[in-house]
Parts: sequence; structure tokens; C-alpha cells
Amino acid sequence: MKSVNRITVALIGFGMFVAAVPASASDWPNFRGPKHDGISTEKKLKTAWDKAGPKVLWQREIGAAYSSLACVDKRVYTCGTKGGRQVLFCLDAKSGDVIWKKPFEKEYSDGQGDGTRATPTVDDGRVYIFGSHGRLVCLDAKKGKEIWSREFNRKPQWGYSGSVLIQDDLAIVSPGQPDGGLCALNKKTGQPAWSCGDDEAGYATPYPFAFEGKRYVCGFLAHSAIIAELETGKEVWRVPWETDWNVNAAMPIFHEGYLFLSSGYRTGCGLFKLAVDGDKLSAKEVWRSKVLMSKFQTPVLYKGKLYASDQSSLNCVDFLTGERHWRKRRVKHGTVLLADGYLIVLTEKGQLRIAKAGPDGFEPSAKARILKGRCWSVPVLSDGRLYARNMEKVVCLDLKP
Repeated sequence: MKSVNRITVALIGFGMFVAAVPASASDWPNFRGPKHDGISTEKKLKTAWDKAGPKVLWQREIGAAYSSLACVDKRVYTCGTKGGRQVLFCLDAKSGDVIWKKPFEKEYSDGQGDGTRATPTVDDGRVYIFGSHGRLVCLDAKKGKEIWSREFNRKPQWGYSGSVLIQDDLAIVSPGQPDGGLCALNKKTGQPAWSCGDDEAGYATPYPFAFEGKRYVCGFLAHSAIIAELETGKEVWRVPWETDWNVNAAMPIFHEGYLFLSSGYRTGCGLFKLAVDGDKLSAKEVWRSKVLMSKFQTPVLYKGKLYASDQSSLNCVDFLTGERHWRKRRVKHGTVLLADGYLIVLTEKGQLRIAKAGPDGFEPSAKARILKGRCWSVPVLSDGRLYARNMEKVVCLDLKP
């Protein structure tokens, strides 16, 4: 039981349309980036180095959290724990200095991993964070002043983990019954806009996509995946999806009419082909298998291949067929980012590996241990800098050539 629980606590909330145009092409405003796909648009990065390893620009102790990072307008946002509180930090991207910090909810601890699970979301001068106990807060991104907040009280066993999704004027979360499997609020005021489903909350961040001229949001909940119309919140499709401990945490992936789901333990993954069915959607199961077992880390889809460090190995799997091209055993529970055709993999023990992405194999051009301890938070790229963290600190590396 203990071994099962310690894996599950890594649940970090972690499309074609995005919440807002970022301030610059290098900005990374939310969990899994501006297109919600874990792919950076940055080019000409350093993908090899000598024995000295990559240049460390700065490090900053911030306390426990599983949050990833958001980078906007030369600022880095992430969470930590200080003084018995979950704290949102705003750091200077160049120096790591603390610009402001805001305690927003009491400390979260379940004996398996402390702190905030969700990642901050930055949009239109505001930053949104969903606390592990259920407090959703909107703050001024420049000064950290609270604008509005909401309380939800049906947290799943290992705490609220999904990050806030911003689409147009909506802030969308997955709070669970009675507030909705998916719940949309006015992003400026926090007033309810719609809710969809009475399901228990899962651990995944809501996922946006467009299909046949309409916009949708997919929620990966405790016992099912559901799709709601973005504009109205009307449920248009659902599929039962049972997992040990009700752990559905990896974000869904949509591509050219196909929806991919993946969970760990004994459940595995599956691909569905969507179709319009009157005012709803229907879906045909294309394949289902245990070729990927993603307990919490969402795969990256690139040129028709899924790349993921799941509960047992690092894998390359064909999106449309489910065929595995290669695997690297023992590279489990790592995080995967892609930039300029390269996979950037951070193992759970803090080793950074960079290799060209492709179905022929994984041959790193660079390796370096950049952190110690548990590393289950997805690193991000912004302006040639790689930001990564463990349970206590953030490190910033220079990947400019």
C-alpha cells in the first residue's frame, strides 16, 4: 500500500486554441505550454556539453511542491511551502530573485509528498493557482495581490492536482461533485459560468481542443473521461475509465480527430476516433493496450509518435496503431519535454538527458545530473533557459548555444 501511495502523490495537474497570445514566443504560460502539448517552439538549443555539464545560472530554495513552472514576461511562477502555508512564488527569470511571494492556502501534507500539486497559469496580467485543499485563487501577476478566490471541498485522496485552464473569458477546473466534474468560472470575477457532470474529481488538468468547427474541453475524472462544449458546458461524450485508486492524472491528447487517454497501474491506454453525432459526439475505439502506463506524466506527441516515461520505462509508441518502437527500461516516472526535434528528459532522480526524437531509438547527446531527490515536475523552456525543480528548489540552466 505504501509503495502505491508514494507514486500516486506525484499527481500534478498536471488543442488547437489557447487561452491567450503570450507576451513573447518564448513564454510558457501554463502547464504543458501554450498549446498544451509539452512542445517548445524554441530553436538552436545546446544539446551537448563537456564533462562540466550545462551552465547553472541560478538556484532557489522554495520548499515542497509538485508544481511545474510558468514563465511569462521574464518572470517564473511556481509553488513551494513556507511557514505552514502553500506559497505561490514569482521569481526573476534571469537571477532567480524573489519578486513576490503569496501564501494562499494552508500547508498540504499526506505523508507521501507535501505541497501544491497544480501548476500556476498566467493569462492577461493574472496568475491562477488551485491549492491542494481546494482553494482556487486569482492574483495580479505583477504584484501578487489577490483579485478573487473560490473554495471547493471535495478533494480526491491525494489532493487537488489539476491546473487551471484558461479559454477566452473562462477559468476551467475539475473540482468534482457537487460543483461539477468540469467547472467554468468567469476568469475576471470568479463567478460561475457552467458546470458539467457530477463526477468525482480526477487529477488531470482540463484539456481544450477543436473538432469539426466547435471547441471542446475534455476532463479526465475519477471514473471516466468526459467532453463538454466550451461555450455551454453541455456534456457531449463520455467513456468509463476505471483505474486503481481512481488515479486518472495524465492529460488527454487530441490530434486530427483522435483522442488518446492513458493511466497507470493495470489500466493502460487507448485511442478513440471521434465523430459528430447530432448535437453530441460519438467515438470508436481504435486500440487499447498496456503499451503505455502513465500514472501521472502526459506523453508528448511528435510526428505521429508518443514519447513518455511511464511507470516502468521511457517509450516511443505509434499514435495510430499502439505499436511500440523502442523502450528504455528503468527510466521510469520521468518527465518529457520536446524542443527543436529533441527530447529533453528529466529522470525521477534528477538526471537530464537530451536526445534526437525518432522511432529508431534514444541515444542521448548530453547527460548531466542537475538535481537530487525526487523530480516528478515537468521542466520548461523559456528564452533559452531550462527551468527544473525537485521537491525543494528550482534550478535554471543555460541552454543557449
